[in-house]
Amino acid sequence: MLNHNIDLKPALLDRFAAIVGDRFAVRSPVDIEPYVNEPRGLYGGSTPLVLRPGTVDEVSRIMKLATETRTAIVPQSGNTGLVGGQMPDKSGHQLVLSLQRLDRIRGVDVGSNTITAEAGVILQNVQEAADAADRFFPLSLASQGTCRIGGNLSSNAGGTGVLAYGNARELCLGVEVVMPNGDVFDDLRKLKKDNTGYDLKDLFVGGEGTLGVITAAVMKLFPKPRGNEVAWVGLESPEKALQFFNLALDRAGGGLTAFELIPHIILDFTVRHIPDSAAPLATACPWYVLMQVSSGRSAEDARGLIEEILADGLERGLILDAALAGNLAQAATLWRLRETMPDSQKAEGTSIKHDISVPVASVPEFIERASKAVEHVVPGARIVGFGHMGDGNLHFNISQPLGADGHAFLKRYDDVNKAVHDVVRALSGSISAEHGIGTLKRDELAATAPPVAIDLMRRVKQIFDPLGIMNPGKVL
Repeated sequence: MLNHNIDLKPALLDRFAAIVGDRFAVRSPVDIEPYVNEPRGLYGGSTPLVLRPGTVDEVSRIMKLATETRTAIVPQSGNTGLVGGQMPDKSGHQLVLSLQRLDRIRGVDVGSNTITAEAGVILQNVQEAADAADRFFPLSLASQGTCRIGGNLSSNAGGTGVLAYGNARELCLGVEVVMPNGDVFDDLRKLKKDNTGYDLKDLFVGGEGTLGVITAAVMKLFPKPRGNEVAWVGLESPEKALQFFNLALDRAGGGLTAFELIPHIILDFTVRHIPDSAAPLATACPWYVLMQVSSGRSAEDARGLIEEILADGLERGLILDAALAGNLAQAATLWRLRETMPDSQKAEGTSIKHDISVPVASVPEFIERASKAVEHVVPGARIVGFGHMGDGNLHFNISQPLGADGHAFLKRYDDVNKAVHDVVRALSGSISAEHGIGTLKRDELAATAPPVAIDLMRRVKQIFDPLGIMNPGKVL
């Protein structure tokens, strides 16, 4: 296994730099800074060198040299991850491999409904390329203007479209991966059915760069919806939201493309701290749902369907009020409220965040039990649980009590974390729904996952990366 204290001498750094050329070998501490700090500021690292290859061959040569010299490599795409999976440690003995220059869309195949994109392509650019071909790529994240496909796949990103289209793993048909020894695993196939042995791509998707470096992928495209209707709905409780979700799903089926659960507290934060934000309803409600109904037939069909769902919800007493977007600009405004909510929480002080999932039917019970558990640990803590109710994934964030000392609150991180995750496990849920494990949840995964599962994962890691040079210290 890797000696994590290996000395990266100048002569060795020069050998790595020669592969990409001096222009793309980042050595200046000032220029390195953006690569060793992540969005939440929890896992700042250190590296003497950031490598920015522009071809798969260069990635292969880097990995061959890394294997030869037992040098640790940390793959990084858009550096938007929230669990530290893309960060080098603080030892200064790990090199960052930035994939940002692998940014070509290799092809859009309308007949096969696929797009082949390199790992450094920005997610929004994939969406736009699909749109230009009259197709739709449904992976959608708040960070889509900066996150990149390689990171989306390595973390098995979710987002707001999982309800109808699935997460990144379900959207991926094939991958190209550079293995730790430099071999290139070319599996860029467009097949929707293939039973020839183990599905190896699924080991790399969600693998967080611990088994190999994803350099390109074939992703599914879909017919572009001809109608998208968005509504902001006020409700009394998560129980009512669950009932309304089942009503909407019964009526719309696959046409229900988003169903986001939002408590009033985070709407209040957003209106207070995000410029040009306003509450969509005249009267405040305890809870809200942001829902979207899509139609492949027409805008009129989508409009009629969502109006029918809202009318039925009102008649049954499931919803209190609703605002239906009248045009694309109004729909974008409603989605902007949702997308800026995480930023609004920062202005309220420190927070302890969770990315969990439970069975959809258990969402109301989880919110009730986890809220009580947190209140027991930190009286006065503000519960800010919101997210993708349609697939059971909530961002159950806890803001510090009003007037509390932020540093003192963060010292209760482990206690709060345990309280929330104990409820998750009691409901047969997951402690990581879409952000990955990285460094943040590594120890808890090892302590709480079934021993057989951990043993199998370690065996896989040993087979694929016997020297332990791929993103060491992450996941396992």
